[in-house]
Amino acid sequence: MADTKKFLFAALLLLSSVSLVRAQYTTDKVVGKKHQEYLDSVKSAEYPYVLPILGKKAYQKGFSLPYSAGLSVNFITQKSDIIIENLKVGFNNGELYDLDNIIRFNAAESRGSGLNIRPDFWLFPFLDVYGILAKSALSTSIDAGLWIPVNDSTWQQVLPLSTKAEFDATTVGLGLTPTMGVGGFFMVFDMNMTWSDVPALEKPAFAFVFDPRIGKNFVIKNDMNVAAWVGGFRLKINTGTTGTLPMSDLFTLEDAQQKIDDGQVKVEQGYTAIDDWWNSLSSIEQKNPVNVAKYEAANKALETAGNVLEGAEEAIGTINNSTVQYSLDKRQKDMWNFIVGGQFQLNKHWMARGEVGFLGARTQGLVSLQYRFGL
Repeated sequence: MADTKKFLFAALLLLSSVSLVRAQYTTDKVVGKKHQEYLDSVKSAEYPYVLPILGKKAYQKGFSLPYSAGLSVNFITQKSDIIIENLKVGFNNGELYDLDNIIRFNAAESRGSGLNIRPDFWLFPFLDVYGILAKSALSTSIDAGLWIPVNDSTWQQVLPLSTKAEFDATTVGLGLTPTMGVGGFFMVFDMNMTWSDVPALEKPAFAFVFDPRIGKNFVIKNDMNVAAWVGGFRLKINTGTTGTLPMSDLFTLEDAQQKIDDGQVKVEQGYTAIDDWWNSLSSIEQKNPVNVAKYEAANKALETAGNVLEGAEEAIGTINNSTVQYSLDKRQKDMWNFIVGGQFQLNKHWMARGEVGFLGARTQGLVSLQYRFGL
């Protein structure tokens, strides 16, 4: 049981490989007398590309369009606080024990960084469609403990469960970016879905991002410009996670038995303390529903701790062939945070951007290089 902590990590991975970027900031409606010459020229010009659909009509109505296809390479890093609930553990495909009443999490944090390759194309003048392919290095750290009752009102931590685990993940996904822009001002409503394959999980982990923002584009000269934006970032991850890990990843035979023995002694001491408290009550006090609830809850917690320790002890006898099964629910501590970003466009082919997210229980950063071309 002492190293039961480690089986949690594979299930706690919060995907850092979600897309944080879009194509060129938006299709923009050119307005103003100073742009009249440009408007007159585009209205009479032929639009040379197939995409976006309705691109020719938008172009002739005075909209400035980005090149219709692009490829970006993005480096992303993030840190998030997460909440873990409904934790269950079992050994060698046996019974799963509910640990919610004896495991307490002081903190659970996910970190990740990785490269994100993202091809995209403008399907319509105001809708960009893209795919995501990413490789990420992820880590999850927890600060938790195993707690058992020592009397009618006091619980004590009998085993600290604080450590860190590292994993790699491969992510694929797709997204949509509806946009609108007039006179250099723009609104963007980016959203995407990703699935990440982590070796320790039974099925890919799912994440959904909604990323609205507003901003302004500032022309330097010709096609060179700078855009800046502010907005929000909402991340939702799948809540249910199950998986299996080799017992040898969690325990070393040398120290596992001693830690399990220590835990079993403390459980027996807990039973004695609770029985002493119960026997010290009068018959009337023993009929009090509050005291009955305390007594039953304490014995249930001690029974769960004892069963898990017993299961772990049986499993370490064949540690190289044994497995640990787990099930839990996880969620973001805060689903939303604030983002600020900007982009420098050298010309309509090349652009670089950066973005930071903060406030709430998540921080993130992104740097990106993009190349665009016409289709």
